[in-house]
Amino acid sequence: MIFAMAAMVLLPIEVSDAGWLSDVFKGSPKEAKAPKQGKPSKHVTSRKRAALTKPAASPKRRTIRLAALGPVGLPSAAFKPAAPLCDPSKLRVVLDVGHTVESEGAISARNVPEFVFNLHLAKRIEEKLKAEGFAETKLLLTEGKAKHSLFKRVAAANDLRADLFLSIHHDSVPNKFLEDWEFEGKKSHFSDRFSGYSVFVSRSNPDFKTSFAFAELIAKEMKAQGLDYARQYSQPIMGRYQRELLNKETGVYRYDELIVLRKTRMAAVLLEAGSIINRDEELRMSSPERRDIISSGVTAAVKAFCEPRWAMLGPL
Repeated sequence: MIFAMAAMVLLPIEVSDAGWLSDVFKGSPKEAKAPKQGKPSKHVTSRKRAALTKPAASPKRRTIRLAALGPVGLPSAAFKPAAPLCDPSKLRVVLDVGHTVESEGAISARNVPEFVFNLHLAKRIEEKLKAEGFAETKLLLTEGKAKHSLFKRVAAANDLRADLFLSIHHDSVPNKFLEDWEFEGKKSHFSDRFSGYSVFVSRSNPDFKTSFAFAELIAKEMKAQGLDYARQYSQPIMGRYQRELLNKETGVYRYDELIVLRKTRMAAVLLEAGSIINRDEELRMSSPERRDIISSGVTAAVKAFCEPRWAMLGPL
């Protein structure tokens, strides 16, 4: 309303200049450069006086810069400078390889530990990011059993002062959905009922806004690559594994309790790249082609995060 009232006062503004005003309403206040406060210059004041006394002002006199809006009583927050633009060579992305050798995570339909899938995909993402100029990308491998290793990886990411934290995983299903079968003479389990990727964020993360923005970018890139997200997490049949779906178009879920998301001091996202308990999807997840698709999507998401329009999300 303040901007609109000020615009009405400055009616002699040319149409080409007034287009800037619509951009103010569309964008974040942080994107607007703060005008200098205080009294308007004599030059601008004289032009205003001339506009009032001469109805048929020349185009030169009618061209009043919107910097004249400076004296209007705007909130100080409107002039908060945008965060520094992201420098790819300095952006520190930590790629957390989910699970450990001692705590392997889920077991695939063909008896391959999740940790193996996670490691191969994380390494491919690291290669792609570094090839795109993100030289500070770090691959995080931890040791130890379950919960202890979770706190170790959080501490490592915090010590590295990472800007973005991405934990790489591959999905399974609750035990009640598992079916028995044999693969190469060994008993195993599978569930072909569900498939797809999913992206998780925690509202307990100290920078949830940026976490969610980064998660959205990853999910949109996965979708753009022709992949579908796992829809079962929003369904009551999942019981205690049911999660709030924050974006039904892309597959971003809320999972507040995940240690690696809520204890890290930077924006943090967990990606379940696909289901390895689904026999068909397991084969796809094992292929270099699928790893390339996913790593390309993640790399595109990091690049998009680094563009100027994302600077409003906070300092990197």
